Amino acid sequence: MIPKQLFERSLLDFFAPIRRFLDDPEVTEVMINGPSDVFVEREGRLTRTGAAFGTTQDLEAALRNLAQYVGRHFGPDRPILEARFPDGSRVEAIMAPAAHDGPCVAIRRFSREPLTIARLIEVGALSRPAADLLAALVACKQNIVVAGGTSSGKTSVLNALSSFIPVDERVVVIEDATELQLQQPHVLRLEAQPSDSKGKGAVSVRELFRATLRMRPDRIVVGEVRGGEALDLVQAMTSGHGGCMTTVHATHSLDVVNRLETLALMSDVELPLYALRAQVASAVDFIVHTARLPDGTRCITQISEVVGYEGDKGYRFTDLFVRRYDARGQGGRSRSQLVPLGTLPRCTELIVAMGLDLPPTMLEARERSKGARR
Repeated sequence: MIPKQLFERSLLDFFAPIRRFLDDPEVTEVMINGPSDVFVEREGRLTRTGAAFGTTQDLEAALRNLAQYVGRHFGPDRPILEARFPDGSRVEAIMAPAAHDGPCVAIRRFSREPLTIARLIEVGALSRPAADLLAALVACKQNIVVAGGTSSGKTSVLNALSSFIPVDERVVVIEDATELQLQQPHVLRLEAQPSDSKGKGAVSVRELFRATLRMRPDRIVVGEVRGGEALDLVQAMTSGHGGCMTTVHATHSLDVVNRLETLALMSDVELPLYALRAQVASAVDFIVHTARLPDGTRCITQISEVVGYEGDKGYRFTDLFVRRYDARGQGGRSRSQLVPLGTLPRCTELIVAMGLDLPPTMLEARERSKGARR
């Protein structure tokens, strides 16, 4: 048995051509398009580098070594690899015959220190009033979906939101690949597993979710819903498991609930569409939208409440905070601010009953909107 530290060092030696990027805290993604074409992302902007692996075989050897490190098979008969480096960086790799021009690799790097709410506020990705509202919503065990496009910061925002979970709660985290870094003392981390080379041993997110319901969770956090587990999550949200959180690839509130519908229909349960839509509307309380702006910055762009579903009228939403954009500032950076619209959440009475306060700016915006209607 090779000692773990020795295995990790030898693994990183295989990736020597890109090692400097893996050690650079400013690099958030490394993209390898064949052995001699490497790009990196810094501050949301892509840059081509001069880094290169010697041959296609050198790159494949590095990826096979990584597959061995995480206990997964990677080869022509299974050309897709989902893995992670010892520091937690997420790796997605595709090789021939699925990749025509040589192995393609995307390495999503994560900060060694979790992104905090304070840091989000500092960089302008979130406002203090919006953060105070989200803290109250999490404390009240509202079900929250973080939505956005690829590389918009969904996982980072979900991780930051989890800091509002009380320390005396039992939290179960289910992920395809471990990314979240919850700081609570009572966290159970579960990770889906692919099948082996013989097609055995697979454990899906859905199977883990069903098992979780029997493990006395106070909260369930799903890194991302991608398939039929969406129906299990929706049904758990509507059957007493409050405070669930997850992420979804979608850009608008309607897209979020439509996406959940589509994923739920991928389950083996036949459910009338009108009944499914009523459940989705009842399950999801709030949607936090994230986006990567044209200048490369990532931020929260909107906080919306799912009000309900009404037959021909469809889903109804209320926006609580929306990002307003100004002219660009220095360096071409977008100048914007996340502002309240004067609408209070329907759980306001619950927030007050728990001894919590809504942000004063929300109440002030509420009064201004009342005055404008008079």
